[in-house]
Amino acid sequence: MRLILQRAAAAKQVDLEAWETALRAAVLSAGARALGGLMAGVGAGRRTSKVICECGETMESAGLKSKELLTILGPIEYRRSMFQCPTCAQTRYPGDEELDVIHTSRSPGVRRMAARAGSKSTFKEGRDDLKIYAGITVSAKDVERVAEDIGEQVEAWSQAERKDLVRRDETEAQTEKTIPIMYVCYDGTGVPMIKKELEGRKGKGADGKARTREAKLGCVFTQTTTDEKGRPVRDPESTTFVGAIEGAHEFGWRIYAEALRRGLKSAKRVVVLGDGAKWIRTIALLHFFGATLIVDLYHARQHVSELCKILFSGREKEIVRHRMRWWTDMDDGNIEKIIREASKKLHFLNPQARKKAKKEIAYLEGNKKRMRYSAFRAQGLFVGSGVVEAGCKTVIGSRCKQSGMEWSVRGANAIISLRSMMMSGRLEEFWEARAA
Repeated sequence: MRLILQRAAAAKQVDLEAWETALRAAVLSAGARALGGLMAGVGAGRRTSKVICECGETMESAGLKSKELLTILGPIEYRRSMFQCPTCAQTRYPGDEELDVIHTSRSPGVRRMAARAGSKSTFKEGRDDLKIYAGITVSAKDVERVAEDIGEQVEAWSQAERKDLVRRDETEAQTEKTIPIMYVCYDGTGVPMIKKELEGRKGKGADGKARTREAKLGCVFTQTTTDEKGRPVRDPESTTFVGAIEGAHEFGWRIYAEALRRGLKSAKRVVVLGDGAKWIRTIALLHFFGATLIVDLYHARQHVSELCKILFSGREKEIVRHRMRWWTDMDDGNIEKIIREASKKLHFLNPQARKKAKKEIAYLEGNKKRMRYSAFRAQGLFVGSGVVEAGCKTVIGSRCKQSGMEWSVRGANAIISLRSMMMSGRLEEFWEARAA
């Protein structure tokens, strides 16, 4: 470091960036040497207790083995004792266990940085960010492996938490109702997959082949007040997310456990917001019985727009006129009027168009009780699922649906789990639990 300062003083031109870069490298190098000294005795020397193999046998010392470990201060080499089982030949390194570096050459600090970098942007961008911001040199593949590994650990931790929440829900007494309104919202969004993950699956494309798998995302948030105009106000920082590529049954338990964690039993009122799909209603009826079900207004309007296009095909003025009129009826909660007027026009259509129109009318008929928007607004409730729609874009879309990306289910689920935890503000909670 003294040499760096001397060279800087002798230089004729000022180059602050070069100075600070060189000094940072020197400081990190000095820190790495100090850290190496702290690690020198870990996992080496005489032990006071036996090392037991998984098979139950006492393991024998096989001498010291060197290992290079990449830390946030730089690479460090340390020597630790290796133990081997005389029966099954398995090996253990107690030093690696103490330092949390089993089967890895990356320190916990590096893995933490790489996981965050890999969850926020592409793995190549994560690699570059680590180099620029932290001076850590790894490959994009390293970032991918670490991010997905940590994501799987997050999912395993979350799964254990879900099981515990459901178990306690079955045994604990009813709690005092302290949360005014809890909202539970969930939706699906396609994630591009590698070919192996799409075999035998039907898609919406012209060739009938699937190119994506549906990732389900759910969010929970609370509402305490309305504004001066009576519009609902979401409680600040109250939104948390869960998600995965999985069936509706498995996801139902996932979102239910998250609602339990957030205080479902303490909620005076529960509102389920979704797009009216059958799987969304099924989860609501199974896990949130007694909740107020609301079909997202935006999706409902989309169905009315599609109905207008079918009924008045090619007549743009009629499409616009009926769409605006029926949207007003929908805002008033008068779904029966829309159904009645649309049904009268079915006999003007050809068989194929009539079939499509009946499908849209059936959607309105089946969801009319969940489309009483004027009544819901009068109660100060949200009628749009914009929070989970935005979540599909920020939690999943911005990371997993970039141009050229293709995922395995394992990799996508690991990143979705990691991002859900991060966007929920719970990543530090995971790291603390992991270190305990």
